Amino acid sequence: MYLLKSQKNNSLYVGYTNDIDRRLKEHNAGLIGYTKKYLPWTLIYYESYVSLEDAKRREKSLKHFGRAYSQLKKRIIASLKTIE
Repeated sequence: MYLLKSQKNNSLYVGYTNDIDRRLKEHNAGLIGYTKKYLPWTLIYYESYVSLEDAKRREKSLKHFGRAYSQLKKRIIASLKTIE
């Protein structure tokens, strides 16, 4: 599970992958629908899981922008401020 921040407008994007380097390159190459209009992207946070299913579940909980998303943003507040 990973969190990207747009250098263009500071928007955030949550996703999951089994290859973070490849996926970040895909985002920055404009190959991902939502993210291509906010290039470039910087990886600011990731969590690693043995199970892809666990990563999907975590991504889903964050994409609903509820308590889990708020708590994550509080925990990484300094990282969110580094790229503005």
